[in-house]
Amino acid sequence: MMMLDVLDANVGGAERFAVGLATHLPRDRFAVSFCATRELDRHWSTLLADAGVPHFSLGRHASTDVLPFRRLGGILRGQGIEILHGHKFGSNVWATVVGRLAGVPIVIGHEQTWSYEGDPVRRFLDGQLIGRFADRFVAVSSADRERMIALEGVPAAKTVLELNGFVPRPQPGTADLRAELGLPADAPIVGTVCMLRHQKALHVLLDAFAQVRAVRPDAHLVIGGDGECRDELEAQARQLGLNGSAHFLGLREDVDAILPAFTVAAMSSDYEGTPLFAFECMAAGVPLVATNVGGLPDMLDHERSALLVPRRDPGALADALRTLLDDEPRREAQAKAAHARIDRYTMDAVAGRFADLYDELLAEKGLR
Repeated sequence: MMMLDVLDANVGGAERFAVGLATHLPRDRFAVSFCATRELDRHWSTLLADAGVPHFSLGRHASTDVLPFRRLGGILRGQGIEILHGHKFGSNVWATVVGRLAGVPIVIGHEQTWSYEGDPVRRFLDGQLIGRFADRFVAVSSADRERMIALEGVPAAKTVLELNGFVPRPQPGTADLRAELGLPADAPIVGTVCMLRHQKALHVLLDAFAQVRAVRPDAHLVIGGDGECRDELEAQARQLGLNGSAHFLGLREDVDAILPAFTVAAMSSDYEGTPLFAFECMAAGVPLVATNVGGLPDMLDHERSALLVPRRDPGALADALRTLLDDEPRREAQAKAAHARIDRYTMDAVAGRFADLYDELLAEKGLR
């Protein structure tokens, strides 16, 4: 059976997952092609080429640039594509519209999470376009699935819950973070890696760490990543008196190398889908404290494989961080329990479940 993945090209967790899915689907069951609506990042292009997945870009340059979708329609008809799987909002919309106009038998939308607040146009398109005309709409957390149904009006029978898979970063790093920052070998480190945007609510983490620092003056906070909030976060750190104890690393591709230096990992997000950073902590055996949002409670059990706290509550976050910093046996037990869950989320396992979904839909259409 012929299928095509389509998404807006970018560099992030959703893109990493979409490429991972395309390269891990069983080739004895599906002939897979990959389409990026915008320019395809060279890294993703290399991964697809190495896996033998045909791929191309529609070359869009702006959200108003719709003429390239005529080319997509021609490809869908010319290649006899039977399954069209969109990823992220824009591609979900266009996959639904173009796929149906081109007569593709099976169209799947795949939401990688959003706030589900404001933006009535997006809620309308999710519920009344994708929700009505796609065959299935994938949610990457139980919370997202509930909001799709309750807030957007997506029919419950069309929703599918499937967390993203863990796609390891391509090149193992060799960094020595403590040496890089000039920290003692026994200094407790609270660490996180993410894009510095409002969704991640890192101002809450800074407030929480200031409380931790008041009772653990030897502790350090490490924030890897860059983004629109960096200047204001660095200013907040200075205002909290965290000079010398809060370290902003900038963008890092060697996350697997710096993770082992973290005593405790932290996530303070307002909302999440299936966060790649949580998978990386699970795989690396680093205990995690995170807000109880999105796919995190699907992935991890509170007090067994993670400590999950309410969002926007720096006091609760600080208490959880102190609990783990002060209890090494608990850190080790929690990290071990989290690591034991990672096998369910390997890309081979997730791709296998999507292959079964495709077969189920093909059977419904009489194509199997």
